Amino acid sequence: MLHHRLDGSGPPLVLLHPIGLDLTCWDGVVPSLAARFTVLRLDLPGHGGSPLPGPDHTLADYAQDVAECLRDVVPGPAAVLGLSFGGMIAQTLAIHHPGLVAALIPCGCPSEFPAAARAAIAERGAAAERGGMAAVLDATMERWFTPGFMNAPEAARVRQVLLADDPRGWAIGWRAISRLDTSGGLGAVTAPTCCIAGSADAAVPPDATRRIAGHIPQARFVELPGAPHMMHLEQPRAFSDAVLDFLK
Repeated sequence: MLHHRLDGSGPPLVLLHPIGLDLTCWDGVVPSLAARFTVLRLDLPGHGGSPLPGPDHTLADYAQDVAECLRDVVPGPAAVLGLSFGGMIAQTLAIHHPGLVAALIPCGCPSEFPAAARAAIAERGAAAERGGMAAVLDATMERWFTPGFMNAPEAARVRQVLLADDPRGWAIGWRAISRLDTSGGLGAVTAPTCCIAGSADAAVPPDATRRIAGHIPQARFVELPGAPHMMHLEQPRAFSDAVLDFLK
């Protein structure tokens, strides 16, 4: 089973983290969410305390890992929130395991990539396999945060976590990301959905997340002004307020 942590009480809410991070990245938003929900945080395969997956793990495989954990840990369907890599897995979970998803909250993620971009996305993983995590650190931080936040304690913690990552887990994740294509399946998602984007996201333009909402019947789209890719770290209050407003 995936390494996980439970906080709070109430209906279940699952949090799926970005690539390279772990369940501790949600520390800033869990107190407000756990006041109303049983919050289940997972370490995705190859991250934190969860074991490394096989070299050809796909997004469907990651979603299957999450599904198995949900069936063992929470009663009934859960609201599933994922950011970036976690949002891609959340979409895949809702498509392949709809009975487990009571509500869907994909954040800062697309539903597909142009064919010409897929090799460059996979290269982000291969670069770490060749040169270690230090080889990808600066470019990753620039995509994730606004310049004025780079010296914040939360950004420093992200640097530490990334540098401690196993490059193999990072590379496996990026190869899976490079094959993302959920657009064709999102029309069948019936769970209430809220897609959240940051207006200052340098990694995933808000319109890419908006397109997810366009594929899902009656989905909501929320854009957080000035928020970057790691919106839950740089703007935790605005992020948690958007989530709670949707889930109420």
